[in-house]
Amino acid sequence: MWRRLAYSMILLMCLNSHALAHASLLEAVPAPGAVVAGDNLSIELRFDSRLDSRFSRLELFKADGGAAALTLLAADTPTILKARATALEEGAYVLRWRVLSVDGHANQGEIKFYIGR
Repeated sequence: MWRRLAYSMILLMCLNSHALAHASLLEAVPAPGAVVAGDNLSIELRFDSRLDSRFSRLELFKADGGAAALTLLAADTPTILKARATALEEGAYVLRWRVLSVDGHANQGEIKFYIGR
C-alpha cells in the first residue's frame, strides 16, 4: 500500500515539474553568433510555454551599449515574441529578452549577433 502511494507521489511530482518550469527559449532568429546580411532584421523567439505579452520584453543594443530602435510585432501564437529593426549599422548587437510565462515564472537571456554587408 505504501509503495503504491510513494510511486503515485513521485509520478505526480514528475508530471507537474514541467508546468512549474520557466519559459525556456527553444529557437531564436537570428541565432546566437549569426551574421545577418542587410540593415533590416526580423526577430522571432520561440519558447516552450505560453507567454504573458504584457510583461514580456525585447530590447536591442549596439555593442557600444546604445539602444537600437525595435518595433514589437503581434505574434501568431502565445509562445512567440516577434520584432523588427530597420536601418541597422554594421557591427555587433545584443538582443535582450525578458519573458513571463502565464503561470507566473519569469526568465531572461540575451542573444549576440552581427550585422554584416
